Amino acid sequence: RDRDDSQADSTLHVLQRAQDGDHAAARVLIERALPPVRRWAHGRLPRQARGAADTEDVVQDVFLRTLRRIRRFQHRTVGGLQAYLRRAVINRVRDLVRTSTRRGVAIDVEAEPVRDWKPSPLEAAIMKQQLDRFLEALARLRPADRQVIVWRIELGYTADEIALKLGKSKGAAGMTVSRALAR
Repeated sequence: RDRDDSQADSTLHVLQRAQDGDHAAARVLIERALPPVRRWAHGRLPRQARGAADTEDVVQDVFLRTLRRIRRFQHRTVGGLQAYLRRAVINRVRDLVRTSTRRGVAIDVEAEPVRDWKPSPLEAAIMKQQLDRFLEALARLRPADRQVIVWRIELGYTADEIALKLGKSKGAAGMTVSRALAR
């Protein structure tokens, strides 16, 4: 039959032709039945059951399963098809809720792995060795050199802040820090 004729047929006739194997009639059936079921199903899938599936996926899955079993579908009215599809959506939602209850709710994991803040034993040993060397070198310096190194390295002061504390120009303070680091 022509597609325009299928559009004019009653849904019961289109359903019968789809059951007889007419693929064009099955397409027309989907075009007619899908929008109201989609509207009805909107918001029926609880948030905890939404993993990779959303309500639209559930509706499409139900339609595909229904089309595979269309020959066994018993109907008397157009409302019977709608009721059947709604019941199928409810059953699929229940399945997804049961699955999410058994497996728990999926949580998005960050792209970067969470790293333990504690250093490994090797890293701890290296850091201790470097700290000991730094403190020994610091102890051998004059108090003025020690002070500018602490300001710059440990406290992170900028050249402007060190210049202000020393009462020198920015260039002179930078030179003082450089010479202290070299010693």
